[in-house]
Amino acid sequence: MSDSAVVTASPLVLANAIRALAMDAVQAANSGHPGAPMGMADMAVALWGRHLKHNPVNPHWADRDRFVLSNGHGSMLIYALLHLTGYALPIEELKNFRQLHSKTAGHPEVGITPGVETTTGPLGQGITNAVGMALAEKLLAAEFNRPGHTVVDHHTYVFLGDGCLMEGISHEAVALAGAWKLNKLVALYDDNGISIDGKVTPWFIDNTALRFAACGWNVIGPIDGHDVDAVDRAIADAKRHADAPSLVICKTHIGKGSPNRANTAKAHGEPLGPDEIKLTREALGWSHEPFVIPDEVYAGWDAKAAGLSAEADWNTRFDAYRAAHPELAAEFLRRMKGELPKNFAQVAVDAAVQAHTKAETVASRKASQLALELFTAALPELLGGSADLTGSNLTNTKATPALRVDLAGEVVRDEQGRLGRHINYGVREFGMAAIMNGVALHGGYIPYGGTFLTFSDYSRNAIRMAALMKQRVIHVFTHDSIGLGEDGPTHQSIEHAASLRLIPNLDVWRPADTAETAVAWAVALENRDKPTALLLSRQNLPYAPKKDLSDIAKGAYVLAEPAEVGLKKKAQAVIIATGSEVQLALKAQELLAKAHGIAVRVVSMPGTNRFDRQSAAYKKAVLPAGLPRVAVEMGVSDFWWKYGVSAVVGIDTYGESAPAPVLFKHFGFTPENVADTVRAVLAQQ
Repeated sequence: MSDSAVVTASPLVLANAIRALAMDAVQAANSGHPGAPMGMADMAVALWGRHLKHNPVNPHWADRDRFVLSNGHGSMLIYALLHLTGYALPIEELKNFRQLHSKTAGHPEVGITPGVETTTGPLGQGITNAVGMALAEKLLAAEFNRPGHTVVDHHTYVFLGDGCLMEGISHEAVALAGAWKLNKLVALYDDNGISIDGKVTPWFIDNTALRFAACGWNVIGPIDGHDVDAVDRAIADAKRHADAPSLVICKTHIGKGSPNRANTAKAHGEPLGPDEIKLTREALGWSHEPFVIPDEVYAGWDAKAAGLSAEADWNTRFDAYRAAHPELAAEFLRRMKGELPKNFAQVAVDAAVQAHTKAETVASRKASQLALELFTAALPELLGGSADLTGSNLTNTKATPALRVDLAGEVVRDEQGRLGRHINYGVREFGMAAIMNGVALHGGYIPYGGTFLTFSDYSRNAIRMAALMKQRVIHVFTHDSIGLGEDGPTHQSIEHAASLRLIPNLDVWRPADTAETAVAWAVALENRDKPTALLLSRQNLPYAPKKDLSDIAKGAYVLAEPAEVGLKKKAQAVIIATGSEVQLALKAQELLAKAHGIAVRVVSMPGTNRFDRQSAAYKKAVLPAGLPRVAVEMGVSDFWWKYGVSAVVGIDTYGESAPAPVLFKHFGFTPENVADTVRAVLAQQ
């Protein structure tokens, strides 16, 4: 038995406390999922009572074990555990289950409930987040631990169910966990054979044990998931495996203890009802009123003393580490706090100024790599990767060798002694996105990963979860438009920029040149409470001359006034453009001035979300009232009406297969068409 609470009540009584709280809370809310918590209660006694290293007094202690309830519909399990073990989650919050502004939402939410490590609900993402957490632990241990000084040494535990295993993302995550030999990852499978539609045997025929074994996992079981000692032994066995993650298959009964609902779909997602709860209390021998927990049960679950002791022991070890390796200790603390290096502001300025000074004509995907060369050299916490598109996404740099793990499970160092910082995720966009969420949630690294923009659809729910959880995750999406050419409509993003901009708390950038790209990266790295999507071109983009760089970070700025094309009069219209279309806007501005004497202001708007958060005064200065506006972007037109435009040069159909110049002409992305659109708008004034 590891550091844990002293058990004064029997394991069965401790488990029944969870069952009672789950029944009572779901019934009080008249909504929820009582069956899973009731079925997993004995598994929880074994893990939380005998193995989990945590401190309820300090839920953010760096070397705590991480626990993920991947089957998040069973949220009353973790709420009951957090309450019983001593976290700041009083019984009133359990009584307020699923109610407005409570800390006990319908599914666990990080940042809302103390002790919850990640938001779970979309099945399969919890186990995938856990893979990211375990990867972060493994990499931090390799980077910071020194002989005689082990300061990173914790496990990641996951409870998951049939639904998680059915979701395709779990296949992606399980395969990578095996490839990376994440031996401190232990998953406990609640194998109850029931889902919302009933017994799963007609539609879930996978041999789970063989599947995990084929992916390089250590598989234990099946065992009786209601035998606390058997689960305890299985977890201990899993922790002894030094070269593989472990799956413990626990055979359980959903709704355990309910005479009429156990082993049925009715136990899954609806209250048991007063009569069945009464019968269940009798069957369990639980005579207490709803939400009443006896003192001896609280004493048996209380983990505060053990948690304080475990953290105190770690603090002593960390003090010794700091004395021996002061610079490493300071770096570890900085990174776990999520703080950027003190010189980051200067690095960001240098990146933008260098891009501005060189004024190179390159694709914005290449501009991204140029910026990353500076940022990855200055920020060791940057952990990159790509979904089998490294040569296209250009997410690798000189400072980020490829991540490799040897047969013994050790992280390999390159010939210069450097650990891998660029991950080959394989063709697994969704898994990559959710693993990055887990890395960010763990702390110590800022993850970024690349794929084509059209494949952001595969990643989308994990992107949404990062935004919901306010995590600093950076998505590099290249091949952002019909400008990629002959690959055709399957790869040509039309609706993706607009749809990503609709996700609350996600910053989307579509830079026009090297300077805008460098600034976008800097802002993304500074965003501690939101993810970022960078939409980058395949085709080369000329540098757009600009007087200064100060307003780029505001998301939109005046790039060119009429005077810059020889007209000494005020603007009669505004052209708003993003990305590669900024060059079209500049050429149209020149054409309108020389051929028609029409004065136009050009506004580059690389970061619409960022611009939307600026002051009313700044927005009015960039987009003056009374001036007609025309938007130009190679994407769906509907998005742009929010900016009061009179016309949009966009695409509201899918693309075509042809060389990029042919496509630009075919879809009207020419200076002449943009100029004609402006003239038509002015004619209607």
